Amino acid sequence: MHPTTRWLRDLVSIGSVNPMGRALQGPNLYEHRVTDYLEQQFRELGVRYERQPVAPLRENIVAYHEPAGATSTLVFEVHQDTVPTDHMTIDPFGAEIRDGKLYGRGACDVKGGMASMLGAFARLVKDNPAGSARVILACTVDEEFTFLGVQRFVKDDLRGNGRVAAVVAEPTGLDIVHAHKGAVRWHLRTSGRSCHSSRPELGVNAIYHMATLLGHVERFAADLRTRPAHPLLGLPTLSVGRIEGGTSVNTVPDRCHVEIDRRTLPGEITSGIPRELDAYLRQHVNGLLDFTSSEPYLSCPALGNEGSEDLVARLTSVIDDVSRPPRVMAVPYGTDASSIAEVGIPVVVFGPGSIDQAHTCDEWIDLSEVEAASEILYRLAQEMG
Repeated sequence: MHPTTRWLRDLVSIGSVNPMGRALQGPNLYEHRVTDYLEQQFRELGVRYERQPVAPLRENIVAYHEPAGATSTLVFEVHQDTVPTDHMTIDPFGAEIRDGKLYGRGACDVKGGMASMLGAFARLVKDNPAGSARVILACTVDEEFTFLGVQRFVKDDLRGNGRVAAVVAEPTGLDIVHAHKGAVRWHLRTSGRSCHSSRPELGVNAIYHMATLLGHVERFAADLRTRPAHPLLGLPTLSVGRIEGGTSVNTVPDRCHVEIDRRTLPGEITSGIPRELDAYLRQHVNGLLDFTSSEPYLSCPALGNEGSEDLVARLTSVIDDVSRPPRVMAVPYGTDASSIAEVGIPVVVFGPGSIDQAHTCDEWIDLSEVEAASEILYRLAQEMG
């Protein structure tokens, strides 16, 4: 069995489900068991590592390969968490191997990428090839919901050892992502006055108020699509993804809230995104509705393609030698890469697997791609030295 397959099988069998704000229960929540497993691998390799507390049962773990005389640093960053397992048609943690594929939650997003990075990192430690870059392997938490892990990781100064660049693992099919949209998420709430549903005229129905408000939100979202498009990423978007309100069917609801997802473009200031919608709504409802907007619970900037040109060229050359000429592309989803770029580090997104398989009911990854990605990352560390 190839070492990356062994690591991937072990990682998928260890649940690291991100509850993503839901009241989930069970033994497979949070990343701490994966963190413990990774710590044991780093101990066996004999490398320096540290655990960075982020939240209860949630720690980044960061390991270092530090060859003598290295004048550059390459960061491998990958998240430990997965989305929940609702409606899966296979054993989420079975890690079954069939026809060259491994099945289970996180196999594609993104434990396949983690196994590739572990494989490259371990080979670099054991082989210690001359002229290799210093490598930091950062396994972070909470990418699937609020990006807390990478935001903690980049608080450290990563720029103190010459040239620094980073690769973030996501399922890109061995292609290179050099730009992506950002995301801002927050709650919009309406208030009312509760009473018994047999006398609804005595109350104020917060759900009715939200229904009125959502018509304006939909028009605002349509207006966004008339703005100038980004040459790589297209248009900004806004979507309402979740609604909740009331306490019981026989009570007029005194509260209702929705969760809003706004996808941003490079150059947009994320801190002002909720206020922009808030101002639009207040202009159109003229004080007739009582509503409030929360502060964002997620704020992930967009990733522009500026500054990563040299890294893209070097990675392209290595991929071409191992696999086939890669596409260099922009994508609409967000990743940890933009938080790394914000501190001035050139970064790209790269890994095995297809985004079409991420989060699916029968998630799987092709093991040959995991092996190829590991070889590419191993060679990239030498190329960047």
